[in-house]
Amino acid sequence: MAEKIKDLNIVICGVGGQGTLLASRILGHMALSLGHDVKVSEVHGMSQRGGSVITYVRMGEKVYSPMIEQKGADYVLAFEELEALRDLPYLKDGGTLVVNTQHILPLPVIIGAAKYPENILETLRARADVVALDALPMAEAAGNARAVNVVLLGALARRLHFDKALWLDALRACVPARFLESNLLAFESGYNA
Repeated sequence: MAEKIKDLNIVICGVGGQGTLLASRILGHMALSLGHDVKVSEVHGMSQRGGSVITYVRMGEKVYSPMIEQKGADYVLAFEELEALRDLPYLKDGGTLVVNTQHILPLPVIIGAAKYPENILETLRARADVVALDALPMAEAAGNARAVNVVLLGALARRLHFDKALWLDALRACVPARFLESNLLAFESGYNA
């Protein structure tokens, strides 16, 4: 089992419906099982209409605030490339960005009022340590296209020093039974990517 950590700050970002809140619950459950103090805070706009969603997960010996300042996140877990670019300022120097390479077009792009930025991944790689995954086909192969969030958690878990069994226990505690098998497969897919 991993030793106690002093503090760990993770920003999770995506668009409404991608499972950022479930991902934060899984992270929080895993951290609580280690005896860490955990604070989770969510900030979102039009999340039910595909708008931006951001969740802060802080854990450590003692956490006093749920918010993470810019340049304060050890990890940014981004469920979509444009959201990764938007929330890159949260990542501290030397931090890691885990990003799904999927593009979900925001409404202004869909109606032609804006253009989706080009070369986002290259821009991200120029500014941060980036782990990029095309998580949607991995989730689909696991049997649940909506398990992109858990594929990305698997990729994050590989980089954190917590016992893998704790992650699997957190998945079992947080994911509804009818989706558990596909989510466990999705986690393994991300973990082994």
